Amino acid sequence: MLLLSVININWLLNGVLALIMFGLGLSLKRTDFQALFDQPKSLALGLFAQMVLLPFLAALLIYSAPLSPEWKVGIMILSVCPGGITSNLVSYFVKGNVALAVSLTVTNALLSLLSIPLMVNLFLTHFMNDGSQSVSLPFWNTLLEIFVVTIIPAWLGMAMRLRMGKKVANVSRWLNVVLPLLLLIVFGFKILAGQDQGGTDMSAGDVLALTPYVIGLNVFSMLLGFAVGIPFALSYRNRITIAIEVGLHNTALALLIAGDKLKIPAMEKPALVYALYSVVVTFSVGYLLVLFREKVLKKSLDLSQDA
Repeated sequence: MLLLSVININWLLNGVLALIMFGLGLSLKRTDFQALFDQPKSLALGLFAQMVLLPFLAALLIYSAPLSPEWKVGIMILSVCPGGITSNLVSYFVKGNVALAVSLTVTNALLSLLSIPLMVNLFLTHFMNDGSQSVSLPFWNTLLEIFVVTIIPAWLGMAMRLRMGKKVANVSRWLNVVLPLLLLIVFGFKILAGQDQGGTDMSAGDVLALTPYVIGLNVFSMLLGFAVGIPFALSYRNRITIAIEVGLHNTALALLIAGDKLKIPAMEKPALVYALYSVVVTFSVGYLLVLFREKVLKKSLDLSQDA
């Protein structure tokens, strides 16, 4: 902690986020982008659920909740951050449509260049700017920084994969070890360190107070993502994929917005508490949806065919 107190923790966070997006770029193949044209309906519905329905769901969840304005804005920031490598990995492990997952991640990351600055300022105006204070997110500066730490590294990763082909597997394996460790260091520092050192002064009471809301956001957003495809007759596999993409968010990006750009440590707490549960919750809900298909839907179909 003493060494990290000397290092600017937000610089480290920027570096970790850039590496995450570089790793995403390394994982992209040309066939992934074909999904943009092969599955336009699934892609459009997934983006609609992520960028429109999810913020509304988050607002409903926290609007009347006994939470501070900073925590409410922190949860709303989390709701507009796209997925990342982790959501793609969860889709892979539960046998979702990985090409669709990657397409949703990449497209949402591009759209978030505009959507995050616009929507975060909307959240700040509604929840915090009550006349006694005025907080805003600098639009162009934020857009540029998101571009630098997300889009450029992802493009560099794609360029390296195109140039080196299968040789990038060694780089990917290295990142798979380093990135979780770096994220653990950043999250640990943010949770345990004081605000004067770049931390959040997180207490056990904060974790307990935020836990039901961040888990609720995680679970209900997945159910929303799954349900949105039902009226449009999307395949079960695509609905699970959309559920995972809508339910799992890029926590490092949320910390960047709340901590580095807005410099309000209290806003970082929802993202940190969310990070404690999100992967386990998302995988569990995804697995249960797969189990429901295997044990209930297929059994019902077999019985109807036998009859």
